[in-house]
Amino acid sequence: LTCAAEHLFNLKFAAKELNRNSKKCDKEEKAEKAKIKKAIQKGNMEVARIHAENAIRQKNQAINFLRMSARVDAVAARVQTAVTMGKVTKSMAGVVKSMDATLKSMNLEKISALMDKFEHQFETLDVQTQQMEDTMSNTTTLTTPQNQVDVLLQEMADEAGLDLNMELPQGQTGSVGTSVASAEQ
Repeated sequence: LTCAAEHLFNLKFAAKELNRNSKKCDKEEKAEKAKIKKAIQKGNMEVARIHAENAIRQKNQAINFLRMSARVDAVAARVQTAVTMGKVTKSMAGVVKSMDATLKSMNLEKISALMDKFEHQFETLDVQTQQMEDTMSNTTTLTTPQNQVDVLLQEMADEAGLDLNMELPQGQTGSVGTSVASAEQ
């Protein structure tokens, strides 16, 4: 059990480290978004695009760290269950020995007290098992759209109140061109 407890500690530590890395990536994503706004304001679209790509990469990295943290948490919950089961098994052996001695003397108060202790240990195990199942059910996968860079650039330009003169795919230039022309009028 000592080795399993040590592994449990290491797993929990790793999950916290992954969470920390996810938060760090979130901060870096926000910094990149600020750089996008500055580059757009200066009219430097190439630099803005590079910062947008970096922001998307940081966002995806944060999600990956968070996903891995959830998986490590799930493994930690399983190890916790194994450690708890080992303790319960050891306690049950002691309870069975005590029950044998108690049954021989037929002291009903001792039997009742031992059964209460036995039930309490199983309730604790049920709570931990439920926590592990909840952790496993909360892990999800995310997908990212293809045009994230362009969407992020447009969002940053909108927030900065600037007009973004980007090349749009064919078929969309006519409607955007007329709306820009009418906006200028």
